[in-house]
Amino acid sequence: MTDGTPRADADSRRTPPSRENDVGADALESILDDRLESRNAAAFVHAGTDRDPGVRYSVAALASIEDDDHDHDHDHDPARGRSTYAIGYDGEEWHLESERPSAPSDRHPAARLADALAAVVDPNVNVGPAEPTVLTPASIPHDAALYLEQRGFGLASTDALERARAKKTDAERARIERAQRAARAGLHRGAELLAATTVEDDRLVLEGEDESPEPLTDDRLRTAVDEGITAAGGFPVGNTTISVPGDGRLRPGEPIVVAVAPRDPDGYYGALARTVVVDSDGGRERRTHVALTQAFGSTRAMLTAGPETVAAVEGDLEAEIRAFGEDGAVETRATGVGLEPAERPLAPGTEIEPGAVVRIDAAVEVGDGRLRIADLLAVPGGEDETEPAEWLAAPSRSLEPTALLESPEREF
Repeated sequence: MTDGTPRADADSRRTPPSRENDVGADALESILDDRLESRNAAAFVHAGTDRDPGVRYSVAALASIEDDDHDHDHDHDPARGRSTYAIGYDGEEWHLESERPSAPSDRHPAARLADALAAVVDPNVNVGPAEPTVLTPASIPHDAALYLEQRGFGLASTDALERARAKKTDAERARIERAQRAARAGLHRGAELLAATTVEDDRLVLEGEDESPEPLTDDRLRTAVDEGITAAGGFPVGNTTISVPGDGRLRPGEPIVVAVAPRDPDGYYGALARTVVVDSDGGRERRTHVALTQAFGSTRAMLTAGPETVAAVEGDLEAEIRAFGEDGAVETRATGVGLEPAERPLAPGTEIEPGAVVRIDAAVEVGDGRLRIADLLAVPGGEDETEPAEWLAAPSRSLEPTALLESPEREF
């Protein structure tokens, strides 16, 4: 087992200078070493296609550990077309088997990995059970589990992979921020469309090709937002929603919620939601808006001060909102974000640890509609945890659509 530091023997070749710039390979090894030792297990294994976020993360971690002198001759770039992977770690060495769709093997990668582990694992490694135990994510495919069992391994689930993914490296944070900038570009494009509207018959309209007014619909606004995301290098991936009261027509004085969760080219997600009101007359909407923005400021201060559970953050959000007199329905959510739009931390009792990037999301019902804000907050971590938590690529939270065209990133 290792504590995550480079080994001085034959494995010392596995520490390339770019390691700290990729996924959290050191963190993953350290967590796996701890789990293998504490649970008296022989190895960790995961398998699946490159659509599985855990598989992609594990393969990228292995690629950042290895150099040209490593014993394996596999190309670990998922973009090259290998769609099925089986990856293992025995406390000393990583093992990878893969298969391209264009060149299927006569044996499944998990079967080959099971053979490789059987050749290096001491069958008496366990103190109690009759067979060596292999730790796997609960989501490992059934066929992969059968191949391991056929080679004499017992299986037990672990959340080690999810734990490692919860803390983001600088490179992962940069990828998330790239997705978030694409999200912001989408909202900018939507705000341009809204700024070009006029009011006619209590509806927001745009000038058509024949110069006659055309009602602005939620579908047309969604298309514009997606175009903005795509032009900025992101992928909308069907996650853009426009929420308005009634029949989908956009009207003055009513809240329009634009929510996006695009993906960057490396598969990392962003998340952003804003509520805008064209020709707002103030009143209840303004009070609710102040409650939401103040609640977000409280959350930032809370996570700057130190780790908190998901439940504590969600509860603080609601308490701050209700402190402004809101007595209707309030929804709050705090989740991790990364290779999935929502990932660990998810459960109420899970701690939001230093180095995490979390989506902070809150909505309040106002009449027939609702006001909603969502942003990504990077929690301080690493060597200097005294830095404040930071909103990533966050545009103005104003109710005025034109504010999304003008304001710099927010710090509150």
